[in-house]
Formats: sequence, structure tokens, C-alpha cells
Amino acid sequence: MILSRTKPVSADGGKKSVSKRDTPKLEEFIKKRDYTGAVTFLEFNESSSPNIEIDLWIAYCYFHLGDHRKAATIYEDMQNKNLPTKPLELLTYLACCYFFLGMYSEAEKILSRAPESSLKTRILFHLCHKMNDDEKLKVYHTKLEDVIEDQLSLASIHYLRAHYQQAIDIYKKVLLSNRDYFALNVYVALCYYKLDYYDAAQEVLQVYLQRYPDSAIAINLKACNHFRLYNGKAAQAEMKNLTEKLSGSCNFGNDLIQHNMVVFRAGEGALQVLPNLVDVIPEARLNLVIYYLRHDEIQDAYELIKDLEPTVPQEYILKGIVNAVIGQETGSRENIKIAEQYFHLVGSSTSECDTIPGRQSMSSCFFLYRQFEEVLVYLNSIKTYFSNEDNFNMNYAQAQTAAGYYKEAEEAFLAVRNEKYKNDYTYISLLSYCYIMNKKSQFAWELYMRMDTSSESFNLLQLIGNTCYKVGDFWYATKAFDMLERMDSTPENWEGKRGAACGTFQYIIAEKLPKELLPEIIQLLRNTSNSQSEQIIRVIRKWGKDNKIAC
Repeated sequence: MILSRTKPVSADGGKKSVSKRDTPKLEEFIKKRDYTGAVTFLEFNESSSPNIEIDLWIAYCYFHLGDHRKAATIYEDMQNKNLPTKPLELLTYLACCYFFLGMYSEAEKILSRAPESSLKTRILFHLCHKMNDDEKLKVYHTKLEDVIEDQLSLASIHYLRAHYQQAIDIYKKVLLSNRDYFALNVYVALCYYKLDYYDAAQEVLQVYLQRYPDSAIAINLKACNHFRLYNGKAAQAEMKNLTEKLSGSCNFGNDLIQHNMVVFRAGEGALQVLPNLVDVIPEARLNLVIYYLRHDEIQDAYELIKDLEPTVPQEYILKGIVNAVIGQETGSRENIKIAEQYFHLVGSSTSECDTIPGRQSMSSCFFLYRQFEEVLVYLNSIKTYFSNEDNFNMNYAQAQTAAGYYKEAEEAFLAVRNEKYKNDYTYISLLSYCYIMNKKSQFAWELYMRMDTSSESFNLLQLIGNTCYKVGDFWYATKAFDMLERMDSTPENWEGKRGAACGTFQYIIAEKLPKELLPEIIQLLRNTSNSQSEQIIRVIRKWGKDNKIAC
């Protein structure tokens, strides 16, 4: 069916008129935070009538897109041109770009020629922090005024120096009188995240996400919360749309997201991503060190962190771990001492002593001191948070063993699921020791039987033989010393087997062990070249005959 028109064709041939309202304005792009659209709009207008004002706005948009290099290039061109008038804060704007590009000495040099302003003071304040100049930092701190911009700068320095509660106090104070400063909710959420209050961080962050659901920084933080609260898969799901959106871009946001995706994927792609970000994102160096530690590349981890001067707890802790591992690997007392100092510094600090990392640090310090009762005080206080963590259970089990709590140690060892740990001699030997002390020597023997012949299996045999003998479990001591004597027929191994065999025989007489073991004892005693064995065998056989036991 052909439908007829309900309206006639207009006299101008159907051309649609374009109203002035259809033409977008710069303010609309900025309000929507569509800086890419704003740049397109500005460059189109510049082609028809170039002027300084448009260049400044283009640089502003590139800066907010995270393309600080392009913004700096525009400011540099304007500075080098012989213009009749230049904006008073042009050099300060250029210094801002240099700061975000990590060109701190260049930024400081440029600012020495810039006129005084509150923005200049704030940049210098941040430069002092980046360049670790605490004396100058105090000077510029006194120059800050009780205005929002300066207070937010102060809060950011508190955040960067791990003074998260002080930062929260400033942000909340500003928010009380400026409810429409929604971005401050992200900053508060970041502080809560750093304090391990992930639920609180999520709640505050949601206020901002309801208004700006496409915010890269907010989505990234939400993903980080999911990583802490749930797992890496949950975090990746939150990041999916964001990674697709930024896949073709090249800015700080993309670097941050690539970095975090490596973390969410448990280090997958670390060597492709992290080395290039070591001097871009502070956490990249730390996470690359963690990657090296997890892959037993201890020397690489040490080389990456040895020259790092720690400023925040995470850096102190990680540098302490690396020094502890290097110290244990090489027997270096100097590295162990450095590790003890770093762990004690974090664990005893007023800001960290009641946090989980703080208590872990103090337990590590006492572990190196070999004060295991103190280790357990701290580990027991955080046990509920790590009941399913292999690293925690491994350390907890070792401390329990050293302190003599063998039942608890056995439970902790058996909670470990990581096959790398379970195949390690430290794990096998300590679990065997706990089995024997808990009167379960048969399980220790089974652990030995599953091992390949090696120096470690020989050492385990010695541990089983000596420990079983010490606790009076003479049957498994006999079996262990028999194997040892066959491998190394020293007088000590024969004496161990002889004593354990006699002890087993006594237990059979006392009806503490079954009589059926007599033939096996005799067989083990025959596995020797020592003439004393025949005399012991005759005594056993005579008792067996008297008690009508075939042996």
C-alpha cells in the first residue's frame, strides 16, 4: 500500500533550517566534560579566526584530557612567539604541565620567572613534596591560605604522605559548605580505600558515580574496591567498559588502567606493562617488585627497590620483605637488620600500629627476632581476615611450630593449598615434625615415602628418626634409622636403629604395640652388617617362642 503525504513539500525543497540553538557552545562541552568535543569545536573556530584566547582554551582542554605534552607544546609556542601581550600566568600554566609530566626541575626553573600567585605557591608546595625537600615544604605550607584551592592542595599532600584521616577531615570540611563539589567524594573514597575501609569507600564513591557514571577515575576506584572486597574477576568486570572506551587513547588514565589490570589478573602481562610505568605510576615499581618476588627473581626485586627511599608504609614494608628474603638467601645479617628496622618502624608507628599491615609488620619483626610468642600475639589478632590465605597460614604454622603449639601448627599447615609451598622442604619437614609431636608419625612417614631420593629426603629421614626416638615412637624411628643405615652405614645410624628396635620390642612386651610387628623388626635388624643384630634377634625370637608368636 502506498501512503500519501500528510504534509506538503515545503517551498524550499524540504531543506531543514538550522537554528542558532543547534550550534553548540564551548561552555556546553566544558560542562559535560567533553574535552575532545571542545578541542574539535575550538580548532574549527581557530581555523577561521586564530587568537590567543582560543589557544589557551585548547591547551586547557588537552590538559584535562591528560595530554599534558600537547598542552605544554601550546604554552611553549605562545611563550616563544613575539606577542604584544601574553597572559600573566602563562609560565605557571606551563609549569603545571611540566609537573604532570614528571619534569620537576624544569617546572621549578620556569616558576622562578613566573609572577607570584596562589597557583604558583601551590605548585611549588607540591614540587617540594616530589623533590623530598621537607624544609621548603614547611615554608610553602605556611604560605597556604584558608581558601578552598589551598586547602585542597594541603589535603592532597596529606594523602600523598599517607596522612589519610587528616585529608578526610579537610575534604569533609569543604564539602559541608560546598555540597555541589561532587569530585571531593572521590577523594574521600580514595582515603577510605587507603585505610582499608572498602565498604565506606564504595558508599561515598557511589554519590559521585550516580552523577558521573562514566568517570574513568571513579570507575577505576570502584574496580579496586571490588578487587579488595571480592576478587580480580569482579574488578575486571567493573573495568570492562572503561578499557574498551580508552583502548585507543594514550594518557595517564590509560596507563593507570593498564597497570591495575595487571594487578587484577594476578600479574599477567606484568613484564609487558609495568617496566614502562615504573617512573610514571608510583605503585608500578612496587607491583613489579612483588611480581619478581612471586617468581623467585629475588635479585631483580632487590635491584629495583634498593635505591628507593621509602616514604609511605607500603614502601617500607616491601623494602623490608625484599631485604628479609635476600638476607635469608645469602645469610646476610646486614640485610636482616635492615628488614627488622623497617618492619619495626611501620609496626610501631601511631598511624599503622592498629592496621592490618602494621600488625603484619610487627609480627614479621618479631619473627626475625625469633620471638615467636610475640609473633603469635599479632598474627592471632588478624587471623580472621586471612584464614584462607596461603601466605598467612604458612607463616602462622611456622610460628606455632616454633612456639611449641603443634596441634594448631598442623591445622595451619593443612590449610595451605599452594602446591609450591606443599612441595617445599620447609613445609614438609615442619609438618612432619608436627605430625610426630601430635602422635601421628605414620603421616610423617607417608610424606617421606612420597619424596624422591635427594639430600632433602635424607634430611627428612634423620628428622623422623631422631624426633620419633625422642618422643618414644620407636617403631617409626626403627624404620627411619634402617633406611638411614642402608644409605650411610655409620655407627650413629646403627645405634639409632638398635635403640629404636629395642624400644619397639619393649612396647610389644608391654602390649603398647601389636605382636605382629615382631617379624618386621627382625627383618629390619637383618639389614645390617653389624654383628650385634644377631644377639638382639635371638632375644626377640626366644620371647616370641615363649609367647607362641611365629617370628
